[in-house]
Amino acid sequence: MTDELPPLDLEVLAANYSPTAAIARLCFVADRAEAETLQLDALRMAADLLKQGDNTKLYTSVVERIAGRLGAAYELDRDWVDEVDRRAAKRQEILDAELNGYKTNMIKESIRMGHNDLGDFFYQRGDLNSAFKCYVRTRDYCTTSRHVVAMCLNVVRVSIESENFVHVQNYVQKASQVPDVSEPAVLAKLGCAAGLAALESRKYKMAARKFTELAVELEDSYSEVISPQDVATYGGLCALASLDRKELKERVLDNITFRAALEVVPEVRELINDFYASRYPSCLACLEKMKPALALDIHLHDHVESLYEQIRHRALIQYTTPYTVVDLAAMAHAFRTDTPALEKELAALIMDEKIAARIDSQSKILYARHANQRNATYARALATGREFRQGTHAMLIRASLLKNDCVVRGAGGGGGGRERG
Repeated sequence: MTDELPPLDLEVLAANYSPTAAIARLCFVADRAEAETLQLDALRMAADLLKQGDNTKLYTSVVERIAGRLGAAYELDRDWVDEVDRRAAKRQEILDAELNGYKTNMIKESIRMGHNDLGDFFYQRGDLNSAFKCYVRTRDYCTTSRHVVAMCLNVVRVSIESENFVHVQNYVQKASQVPDVSEPAVLAKLGCAAGLAALESRKYKMAARKFTELAVELEDSYSEVISPQDVATYGGLCALASLDRKELKERVLDNITFRAALEVVPEVRELINDFYASRYPSCLACLEKMKPALALDIHLHDHVESLYEQIRHRALIQYTTPYTVVDLAAMAHAFRTDTPALEKELAALIMDEKIAARIDSQSKILYARHANQRNATYARALATGREFRQGTHAMLIRASLLKNDCVVRGAGGGGGGRERG
C-alpha cells in the first residue's frame, strides 16, 4: 500500500551529504519520526557511518538508543571505541606538539595550518566547540584572501552544525567583504549559508533571494552543509511564501540556474508551475504530499506550518485579484476546504488589508473593492501631461542656451561661456 511507504528514502538522504552531515540528518530523523521502523532504520545507518569515523561519543549515544532492537551486530563495540579513543589521543598529542613547535619558530603559515589541522581533528571527533575555537584562531595568521575565506567557511560549517546562526551571519559577511573573492563556487557556498541563516531567522524573502540568485549549481561541492535538492526545496518554498507574482517569474521561472536546480526536485518544480498557473487543487495536493518529508528536514521542520500558511494566503490573494465577484463555494472547492472555513480565512486577510474586498455572508459572495478606474485613468493622463510639459520646457531652454552660445566649457577650453545681454 502507498500509505505504508516511509515519508522519505533514507538511502537517498544519506547519499546526498558528506558522512558527518548525513549522520546529523539521520539522527534528526530518528528523533522526529513517529514510526519505529523509520527510527531504527535511521539509527542503523547512522551507526554504520559512525563506525567509519572517529566520533565515538555520538556512536555510543546512537547504540544506546538502539537498545538492542537491531540484534547483536548493533551492540556497543567497546573494543572499537577504546581503540579509536587511544588513536585519537595520540593524534591530538602529535598535533599539539607540532603547533607548539610552529609557534616557537614563529612561522605564520605553519601556525595557521596547525590550528586548522586541530580544528579538523576536533570536528571529526564531534567536538564542535573546540573545532570552532581552533578555526577562529587561524584568523590572526591568514596572509592571503584565500586563507581568510577558508577560515570563514570552516567557521560557518561548524556554526551551522551547532545551530549558532549569529556566527553564520557574521562570518558570511566577513567573507563577503574580502577583496578579490570572485570564485563562483565560493560565492555560491556563502549564498547558501546566508540563505540558511535567513531561513532560521524566518526572513523568508531574503532566504528566497539568496537561494535563487546562486550563479552556479552546487552539485556536491558543499555536501557537508547542504545538497542541491535542499537549495531547490528551500528556495522554491520560500519564494512561493514571500515573492509576488512578478518576482516569482523573474527569480524562479525565468532563472536558468535555479530552474536547472529544480530539475533534481520535480515535485517542487511542479508545485511552482501549478501555483503560477493558478492550478490550486494540484498545488495544494502537492504541498500536502510533501509535508511529511519536510517535517523531517533538519533545517525546514520548524518552518513548514508558517511557510504553508503564507503560501496558502498568497494563493487566496492571487485567486481573488482578477475578479470583481467571487463565489465562495466554488473557491472553497478549489482550495480543498469548506465554505465557512474559507470565509474565516478571507475575513482575516481582509482585516489585515491583504485583500481589498467585502464578504456577503448571506449569499456567500466576495465583492472586490477595486479603485475607481475612471479616476485612475485621468490621474495617469494628467501625470503624463505634466511630465511632457516639463520635458518640453527643458528642451526649449537647452536649445536657447546653445543658440546664444551660453555653454560651460572644460578647463582646457579657454574658460566659461559668455553671457548675452
